[in-house]
Amino acid sequence: MNSRIYSRLAVSNIKNNRKTYVPFIFTSILTVMMYYIIDALAGNDSIEITNVITVLRMGCGVMVVFSVIFLFYTNSFLIKRRKKEIAVYNILGMGKGHIGRMLTVETLIVGGISIAGGIAGGMAFGKLMHLLLIRIIHYDVGMEFHISVQSVSDTVILFAFIFFLTWFYNLFQIRLANPIELLRGGSAGEKEPKTKVILALIGVVTMAAGYYLAVSTKNPLEAINTFFVAVILVIIGTYALFLAGSIALLKLLRKQKKFYYKPNHFVSVSGMIYRMKQNAVGLANICILSTIVLVMISSTVSLYVGMDDVMAHQYPNDYQMTLYEASQEKIDKANKLIEEELDRGGLKKEGETACHYGTAVLISQGGNKFTTSENGTYSPRDLTELYVIPQEDYQKLENTSTSLKENEVIIYTTAENYGRDSIQIDGRKFQVTEELDDFVLEEKNQSRVAPGMYMIVANDEVAMQLDSLKSGLRYDIDFDMTGSDEEKAVVEEKIADRITEELPGTYFTSRQAGTESFFGFYGCLFFIGMYLGFMFLVATVLIIYYKQISEGLDDRERYVIMQKVGMDKREIRRAIRSQILIVFFLPLLFSILHIMVAFNVITKLLGIFGLFNTGLFVLCTVVTVLIFAAFYIIVFAITAREYYKIVN
Repeated sequence: MNSRIYSRLAVSNIKNNRKTYVPFIFTSILTVMMYYIIDALAGNDSIEITNVITVLRMGCGVMVVFSVIFLFYTNSFLIKRRKKEIAVYNILGMGKGHIGRMLTVETLIVGGISIAGGIAGGMAFGKLMHLLLIRIIHYDVGMEFHISVQSVSDTVILFAFIFFLTWFYNLFQIRLANPIELLRGGSAGEKEPKTKVILALIGVVTMAAGYYLAVSTKNPLEAINTFFVAVILVIIGTYALFLAGSIALLKLLRKQKKFYYKPNHFVSVSGMIYRMKQNAVGLANICILSTIVLVMISSTVSLYVGMDDVMAHQYPNDYQMTLYEASQEKIDKANKLIEEELDRGGLKKEGETACHYGTAVLISQGGNKFTTSENGTYSPRDLTELYVIPQEDYQKLENTSTSLKENEVIIYTTAENYGRDSIQIDGRKFQVTEELDDFVLEEKNQSRVAPGMYMIVANDEVAMQLDSLKSGLRYDIDFDMTGSDEEKAVVEEKIADRITEELPGTYFTSRQAGTESFFGFYGCLFFIGMYLGFMFLVATVLIIYYKQISEGLDDRERYVIMQKVGMDKREIRRAIRSQILIVFFLPLLFSILHIMVAFNVITKLLGIFGLFNTGLFVLCTVVTVLIFAAFYIIVFAITAREYYKIVN
């Protein structure tokens, strides 16, 4: 057979199936473009912020996995819709080898257009994404944009491999089936499925287990592992409940005579029961993708918008100086250095807090017993972050007088009150003379990664008896400055330079320096969250669209027959609306339920990043859900109209 015939047939097939191929090609181009852009940004040598590079590379990895799964999934839908057409070619005399050559040309055309168009789009919009990233992370120094040859190569290799997989899968499907099976493959109906009690129970148990883990998690460190386990359980439960629960729901509706024996409900319910196995998988996919979009966007937006809250928690004062091996001579020298530079700049120190302290990680042994040794097994909920402060420094901080003996301590906890009259650390027992309700160095905070405990002891010697503090206490000076931002920046630079030269072993930072670093990390998380959220949203829309097209093609002949026996167009429209409404909004409702249940564990994860403003996360989540629901309804209206056009 002339090779030109294959090309003509391939082009003709794509045109004839444009209702499904055009969205696929458009989405493929978009996927290639988005991958090229994120790969080019991740490989940009002018980005010198380590956190930004790390997040971009993680985003690049997610895009690889997403691209493989998404394009392979949508291709499987396309080949299923083409089976009847391919069977006709086979019956008319084309061998499977000829059909394979035709599919090869089709794959080359679609893949070539997708890769070339995606790279061209990436080059066109890459500069815009580059500028957007700079704006978000507040990075103004020397970040240049250029067309990356390496990224072009990476993109071509990745997507050539993906289209090779789809081509191989299509050939495999054709090779396995005979012409009669192919002819029935696109339109074969299903027997009425049985209500799968065991599958339903599996769904209920796994969903309940995932929900329990999400709701019961109290420690942010536990949330890291718990979250992924809960996600896997909820995904399993979602698929199981949609497969078994949707069939049970439709059969329950069929038993409701007042509901079922109406033309619109009768047609929709009876039709969906026979195809619900295939339908349920699509609905579960939509639900999971919708949940991913909601979680990803709401959490990353919360982190970025809540930057001020994060910085206020991380940096209570504008400037922080920590002196290691802090002798009194070194402390006096540090204070003198600060005062000299403030005087030269015409500024004053204000809001100062200063104290000796030592830190240790305590492991609960039960009751009032703790150890700083990590021997044995323990869970994150057993951890407590201990801060030991000598009595003299505490008196200066709180402007109060105390008289502690060597075996006495004052306790303050950031989470729940300690509530005991003694504490034993490393075998040394102390009597708790007082428990504070508040403390100048830190407010109460239930979402802390590990609960904090401040323990005021009689003197330095008592503190040094703890194993982890024997290397010495540190001295911390936190303060603000008067004056304008420009004046503060000049003085800050002078102090930092002198500390480097005159006080080795001293750490000095400022809220401004921390803000730049945090903006780089959280800004990049926000960028990646919106970037990947958009891609998952596109995937959701395409799956909804293909589901509606598939349903329409399957239902067309049935509705034609019903029109011939007297069902008018108004009744058909009502039946279509009933069919779509019964199951179409189930994924949205389940995804909202998922994010509501996951709210607790997500807030704990946000606490690891320093965001403890639960109200802000609630607001961001509600706004995200409302916007997504409005978008979902718009997609529903558009795809429902396409469905009606097909069956009508």
